[in-house]
Amino acid sequence: MMTKREQFYRYLGLPSFNPLELDIVKAEGVYLWDRDGKEYIDLVAGITVSNIGHRHPAVLDAIRKQLDQYLHLNVYGEFIQAPQVQLAVKLVSLLPSPLEAVYFVNSGSEAMEGALKLAKRFTGRTEIISFRNAYHGSTHGSLSITGHESLKNAFRPLLPDVAMATFNDRSDLEMISSRTACVVIEMVQAEAGIVRAEENYIRELKKICDREGVLIILDDVQMGMGRTGKLFSFEHYDFVPDILVLAKALGAGMPLGAFIASRNVMDTLASKPELGHITTFGGHPVSCAAAMAGLEVLTEGELIAEAEMKGRIFSEKLAGHPAVSAVRRVGLALGIDLSQVGKRNDFQQFSLEEGFVIDWYMFRPATFRLAPPLTITMEEIDKAINKVLAALDRLL
Repeated sequence: MMTKREQFYRYLGLPSFNPLELDIVKAEGVYLWDRDGKEYIDLVAGITVSNIGHRHPAVLDAIRKQLDQYLHLNVYGEFIQAPQVQLAVKLVSLLPSPLEAVYFVNSGSEAMEGALKLAKRFTGRTEIISFRNAYHGSTHGSLSITGHESLKNAFRPLLPDVAMATFNDRSDLEMISSRTACVVIEMVQAEAGIVRAEENYIRELKKICDREGVLIILDDVQMGMGRTGKLFSFEHYDFVPDILVLAKALGAGMPLGAFIASRNVMDTLASKPELGHITTFGGHPVSCAAAMAGLEVLTEGELIAEAEMKGRIFSEKLAGHPAVSAVRRVGLALGIDLSQVGKRNDFQQFSLEEGFVIDWYMFRPATFRLAPPLTITMEEIDKAINKVLAALDRLL
């Protein structure tokens, strides 16, 4: 009989042939346990999904209550479903004007697809400008605007009329014109290894886009929901996007994405033609119930306010290690550069042996990601830092 590992490789479609292969049987808070009972601290929060930790009691309670009401009823937007309505009302209450209409989908990639379609439909234009070293998803449209050729070349032709700019380079803003539908940007380029947008750059971008009638789409999939020390990353700037894209931590562990715009912009998807964007399972009631509970946990406590302090502790303790060449940080999201690129695989193995989970940024191969749940306690931070330092020591 096949082992579970053999079945994993035999029956699942896989994104790579080098998975971590952890066989996890339980998760709680910041911890994961494998089939042999080994404990791991999750220092990436399921890739910034579990911002309030794994299996938060408030989320589990909301899921159970919704299970007793109904699951899927009909395609999204046909029936009035209380979890969707309540979550949309809550999100809009936390957002500045004119972000007032929420379209729920299943994932970050689908949210970006919807946002791109919305921008083209509203403006009547086709050109899209995005940035090198940005990651926006793996579907055809979102892949088309992802800023790294290594992911794209095998799937061409992709979406036409996409132009790439260099992040924080003001001279490239001259690319924006009256034929541009939208500019897609992150306030923090996550997969570039945590690179923050400069305030003057965002100010100039907004000025040019307003002048040319160009919409700005903010991808807040990774950096939203409290990760940067604000609920939404654009709150660090004097700036409000025209379309906001959310996913990952939005669902509090359940699959959920959303794109949010003004009523005037959003309504263009509903006519000429009708059904301008359709999703069967988008805004699933169980996912929306979980998201509502998770959002209340984030906004009613001190988790977001504490993200900056917790991130600073990690940074201060790890930055001076001789195996580390640089640390970049926004809130509780860190990009940590190893001094030796060739030690990446060794560090990955040492991390698992020491009992913690990290991940690597796509476009900065010697940089590992630290983005633990915002719920991590001071005691757990000390424990995690000691484990990371032990793994770094083994590189020397």
